[in-house]
Amino acid sequence: MQDNFLDKYREIGRRIAFYRNKRGLSQEALGEKINYSKSYISKIEASNSDVAYSLDILFAIAAGLQLDPVIFLLPINEEDFDKYRTDK
Repeated sequence: MQDNFLDKYREIGRRIAFYRNKRGLSQEALGEKINYSKSYISKIEASNSDVAYSLDILFAIAAGLQLDPVIFLLPINEEDFDKYRTDK
């Protein structure tokens, strides 16, 4: 991963954690839904993360959270949660 993108990965990880918590899911529960380990989810969400991940993983996380993946690229906004839900 290029160092100049590190902050972007961390910000997306923070958004994943926010919306996962909003869904009431633990890291383990999300991991089970998308066939990734709790440890890997934890690494993605960590504020000091240096883990790069693919769009496939981002799309899988979005599907597991029943959200449009675009939500992870936008600033956290309570109103966006309902707007970008895919389970309505």
